[in-house]
Amino acid sequence: MIAKLTIGERQSALVLLAVMAVLGLAMAALGAGDAMGVHGFIVLFVALALVFVVGGGLYEPAPTEDRSKAYYDDPIKVGIVLAMIWAVIGMGVGDWVAWMLAFPDARFDGAWSSFGRMRPVHTTGIIFGFGGNALIATSMHVMQRTSRARLAGQISPWFVIIGYNLFVIMAATGYLMGVTQSKEYAEAEWYADIWLVIVWVVYFVLYIRTLARRNEPHIYVANWYYLAFILVVAVLHIVNNLAVPASFTAAKSYSLFSGVQDAMTQWWYGHNAVAFFLTSGFLGMLYYYLPKRANRPIYSYRLSILSFWGITFFYIWVGSHHLHY
Repeated sequence: MIAKLTIGERQSALVLLAVMAVLGLAMAALGAGDAMGVHGFIVLFVALALVFVVGGGLYEPAPTEDRSKAYYDDPIKVGIVLAMIWAVIGMGVGDWVAWMLAFPDARFDGAWSSFGRMRPVHTTGIIFGFGGNALIATSMHVMQRTSRARLAGQISPWFVIIGYNLFVIMAATGYLMGVTQSKEYAEAEWYADIWLVIVWVVYFVLYIRTLARRNEPHIYVANWYYLAFILVVAVLHIVNNLAVPASFTAAKSYSLFSGVQDAMTQWWYGHNAVAFFLTSGFLGMLYYYLPKRANRPIYSYRLSILSFWGITFFYIWVGSHHLHY
């Protein structure tokens, strides 16, 4: 994988990892005695481990072939492997949580293993760990094939895959330590949310740049669904997680909204996490892989476009029904 990067790209990766290491060290120092400090050490460890990986191959021969004529699938393969790992973790924790409903003592008297802390680990592991990695990896795969263009960047795909999984790790480990915003599917605290915004912006720019350099004049419908997934999830995440940190040295914040407004905003987010994370993105996946495996064209391309605009215009506004009992 490192051998496919130029010397300059490897050096750029090392600079980026050095910045991540400094960020992790700062979090560890400022958040000493708090969950934020633990997350700082996690960021530092991941950054240093990757420094050794990249540094070990820094002066290996640079690629000589024309990379623009080949698809860039290495980050995609890693993303799929990580999706499978999170699937095992998420399903395993989910099974444990299910047994707790019948045998409450299965938590072994540990605060970290209580139902309230383990269930978000399960939902985050499945939705964001398994589902998110699968969506990001397949979006990169489908975009290249339907655009007949290589990903627009060598470092940014790796940053998206690694940075996204770093967010999921911080979120899941934070729950075990009692860190939560008490917002379903959006429990991660302020610094993890900011990190995800950075990763997501890079992901969006990567996707748009690849789309702009396409060699296929038509934008296939799967890319419409993937782009809706990327763009709408960004808006949902930013608005729902607007908060004021109680301290810049602790994993605690207070929502910018209160009362009914907070509840409405949360379930506008929760409803559309289902619509645009768990529906739109996976529809994009199906619109490419199902016809490909069946070796048959889509039955009606017009219906696929109607479906896209239907979910975009109508589904997004009805999140308040989650507050009906």
